[in-house]
Amino acid sequence: MKRTIISLTAAAAALAAVTGVAALTAPGGGAAAVAPASGTRLPVQRSTLVCPAPSSSEVADTTYTAFAPPGAATGADTKKGTAQLQPAGTVADSHGNPAGKGGKDAKDAKDAKGKGTAADAGAPQTVPPADTKPVVPLQQAGKPVTAATDSPDAPALTGSADGLLAPGWTVQQTTAVAAGSGRGLQGLTCTAPDTQFWFPGVSTAAGRTDYVHLTNPDAIPAVVDLELRGKDGALTESGGGEDITVPPHTTVPVLLSTLTTTAVDGAALHVTVRSGRIGAAVQAADAKTGGDWLPPAADPAPSAVLPGIPADATDVQLVAVAPGDADADVTVQLATPTGLITPAGLNTLHVKSGMTTTVDLKDITKGEAGSLVLTPSGDGSTAPITAALRVLRGKGDSQEMAFIPATRPVEARGTVADNRAKGSTLTLVAPEKGKDATVKVTASAGSGGGSPVTKTFTVKGGTDLAVQPPLPSGLKGSYALTVEPQSGSGPVYAARMLALPQGGLPAFTIQPVPDDRGSVLVPTAGQDLSLLTR
Repeated sequence: MKRTIISLTAAAAALAAVTGVAALTAPGGGAAAVAPASGTRLPVQRSTLVCPAPSSSEVADTTYTAFAPPGAATGADTKKGTAQLQPAGTVADSHGNPAGKGGKDAKDAKDAKGKGTAADAGAPQTVPPADTKPVVPLQQAGKPVTAATDSPDAPALTGSADGLLAPGWTVQQTTAVAAGSGRGLQGLTCTAPDTQFWFPGVSTAAGRTDYVHLTNPDAIPAVVDLELRGKDGALTESGGGEDITVPPHTTVPVLLSTLTTTAVDGAALHVTVRSGRIGAAVQAADAKTGGDWLPPAADPAPSAVLPGIPADATDVQLVAVAPGDADADVTVQLATPTGLITPAGLNTLHVKSGMTTTVDLKDITKGEAGSLVLTPSGDGSTAPITAALRVLRGKGDSQEMAFIPATRPVEARGTVADNRAKGSTLTLVAPEKGKDATVKVTASAGSGGGSPVTKTFTVKGGTDLAVQPPLPSGLKGSYALTVEPQSGSGPVYAARMLALPQGGLPAFTIQPVPDDRGSVLVPTAGQDLSLLTR
């Protein structure tokens, strides 16, 4: 009994000491109980990004553009900080070929049903990068830094930013491929690592070659599962795509057609990380329609917005997946410059649980830029979905493709780098009727010189606005755009199209501009004396 009393007394003393510290450090110096506030939004102190290997083509040129918005950090975070990328290693098969990129073991893996990737065949080994020199290191916020390579062996990149350069740190990877499968313009905003990704719109059909690039930025191995889904459900062969190990600071490309014997166009890839975390992106190449990167779609939700369909799109294909346990019924609308319209013959879309639905929307924009808006139908369905669009421009042998995944809204600020004096189009969409969006768009200084310029746009609720973004004064080189909704603004989504024609080919790429998550809500702690009586 005495021991129990002593233990309780010691616990009460410890709690009193902790409470005393809280009282001493309470705002204003008072010791009276203060109700904790909801929290304070503060700039992030560290950001991590992953860029996949750009291309194995001998006729490809890649440009990296890094940028951090100015004035994003405050207080103690205004220290100079660092931001740079480092080359990652690769996983090679027993013949020295990059895993999944061809060679004897890649063929063996494809022929071995359910055995997934070339990383599973032979004796894979980690090959360190040939060069460890940092890529696009930033020296200051507000001015882009660029670097270029034409090497077919250009590695994947991983890196981090801290201090002043961490909030909103963005890296754009833009590759021009002159010929061959996947020719055209391939662009990607390098992704933040995570533990789960959805990629609607992948394909294992003849003529398409889709690789998912799995890159581990951390010092511990990551273990990944890959699952393909189609219109009839799971496509992945038994055991295929499971337990893929991605060593530290290493990338593993996986050919999706090695995961299944079924040739399917309009599939969805689900990437799940069992341990660790990775960055993931899908590189799609087609012999007839070129190639581009498919970035991860926004997390499944009852609604989805896919911004930035070009006015001159000649064919648009929608792929939606319902990953939950219930079927999803969604209303399909196109946000145009004048309002929301329903595509002919497509009022609602039914997506079965665990399956995909593919719809050919053809030339849905009819000469006016637009954005696709998916919302729950009136029957009360709130089952989550996610989706992506494959967009074609041009005709015949001069077609080029790009992808638009479902995108997160811009809440505080979105950033996209590598804009050019000609060829950039910014799309802003306010999907909810009656909720106009007021957006401040800032063009940064150029990578080679120039002064920032800011312009404010108003987007009426239920409409889409495609504009040529403002140009920096005295622009030299490329520049970045930041998109900031103003106080009281309705929800807004954004995308950027970069068009760089190659002869008669309308080469282009589209990058969504979601919120850059440059700030986080930090809960405010307060003392609670009632703990002593509980």
